[in-house]
Amino acid sequence: MAVLSPSREAAGPPPEPAGSHEKQGPPGGHRPSAWLVVPGAALTLLAALLLGFVVNVALLGHIEHARAQQTAFAELRTELARGTAPVGRLDDKGRPVPMGAPVAVLHIKAIGLKEVVLQGTTSGVLRSGPGHRRDTPLPGQPGTSIIMGRQWGYGSPFHHIDELRAGDAVTVTTGQGQQQYKVTGVRRAGDPAPGAPAGGRGRLTLITATGGPYTPHGLLRVDAELVSDVQPGPPAGGGLTDAEQALAGDPAAWLPVLLWTQGLLLVAVAVTWTYRRWGRRQTWICAVPVLTAVVVALSGEATRLLPNLL
Repeated sequence: MAVLSPSREAAGPPPEPAGSHEKQGPPGGHRPSAWLVVPGAALTLLAALLLGFVVNVALLGHIEHARAQQTAFAELRTELARGTAPVGRLDDKGRPVPMGAPVAVLHIKAIGLKEVVLQGTTSGVLRSGPGHRRDTPLPGQPGTSIIMGRQWGYGSPFHHIDELRAGDAVTVTTGQGQQQYKVTGVRRAGDPAPGAPAGGRGRLTLITATGGPYTPHGLLRVDAELVSDVQPGPPAGGGLTDAEQALAGDPAAWLPVLLWTQGLLLVAVAVTWTYRRWGRRQTWICAVPVLTAVVVALSGEATRLLPNLL
């Protein structure tokens, strides 16, 4: 009798053909196409950059301003106690007062304003508070002292100076003591400017922007006459850079903007690479903190290119 061959069931399933196993994709889903990832990443970065710009001006800028004011007030208070606060263009060691150094405290009770005034009027300096224009004397000294401040962003210190009325008191504390002023009027475009102070008297002019929110198109000035004793001071003068003029941006910001932009591009390339190999969830867990930091830094430097009174 012939020996029967084993049945197919006993022999087991036939072998699978070569190449039938598909390569496993990254965890969390199939491998995304580069033609979809790259444009998507670009649009995401652009949206994040625009959002970061708005957040910087409207929110983070106010926080930065508050922190800078606290630091500047502590520094100026120490200098006032030691008698080393600036009383002119030079400090107590005979060197030019550096940009951003605190030089005075401006107090206007009528509008609830109390701000440390810094040296210089560039967009970068005015992010920290009102700035003293370097080619004018310090408050309390003969001549017209000019202080410029932002209308909307970074603490909005001069947002309400248009509400001042003739007779309102203005107090400025400098290294020479408290200087008292009385407001004489508010000037807008086309209004006549007062003549130079006569008889060696002093005047204070506050300057900010006019226009809608974040769309400056002109200047607003508030004039106040010195009513306390005139303080002696060195001759004012010296040239200003273009970045210190009213409604000017700061060209010095282009270099850090360029460097942070390059950093953002490198991060974008790294995110695209990891997204195609790790998957969506793992990539965004690692990428979001880095992207946030770079976008905030880049948009913060970009705000220095905006008009300094914005």
